[in-house]
Amino acid sequence: MDGPIERAKLSYERAVFAGEVGGLAAAERELDKVEADLALARGRILHARFFDDRREDPRELELFERATRLYRTLGEAAGEAESVFWEGCFHQVVRGDHDRAVPLLEQAYELATAAGDPYTRSEALRHLGIADHAAGRLDSARERLEAAAQQRREIGLPAGAAADQVGLIYIAAAQGRWDDAVALATEAYATAEACGAHRVMRQVAEARDHVMAQKVDHGETRDQRAP
Repeated sequence: MDGPIERAKLSYERAVFAGEVGGLAAAERELDKVEADLALARGRILHARFFDDRREDPRELELFERATRLYRTLGEAAGEAESVFWEGCFHQVVRGDHDRAVPLLEQAYELATAAGDPYTRSEALRHLGIADHAAGRLDSARERLEAAAQQRREIGLPAGAAADQVGLIYIAAAQGRWDDAVALATEAYATAEACGAHRVMRQVAEARDHVMAQKVDHGETRDQRAP
């Protein structure tokens, strides 16, 4: 960030003292990029805080929307894809509003695909899968979450892949695929444990307990072993 700020200062001095205004437009663009990146980063921090206190902070959405406007003006497709994704994620996760979230998530997926950004594409796929799951579209949810998990493995994000498998465990249980559900839980727990993703480990354990309870309800033997 020091580079753009310092260059903006030099552009100011050249304009004021030497009448050289040609660098001002470039300086403004650089500062817009800095502002967009900072807004996105601050929004993500507020989103992370939501998981601890479960209280909506209205600044979160404002920051993501500000970042989107700036990235769009700059023609930064990858940045726009990421900020649009976070807008959708806010509506889905914080407000539980899938109707508002899904169009934004779809837009983010398309932008990320066009920009060649596998990280944001995998994030959008994950949350589109979550929306499908919530709507009872289990086959579509499974397809999207499996694709998201695979992409996250490919880009070196094993904790994210394990998080995607949590949803796949519940889907497998809902479809009566008990062996698949248990196998997914075992794999996801090991993956999360290996990379220190303690929150994901707890989520996997909860999902596996759900599977075991469902198996009992369907007359199958309960297995008390840890994931």
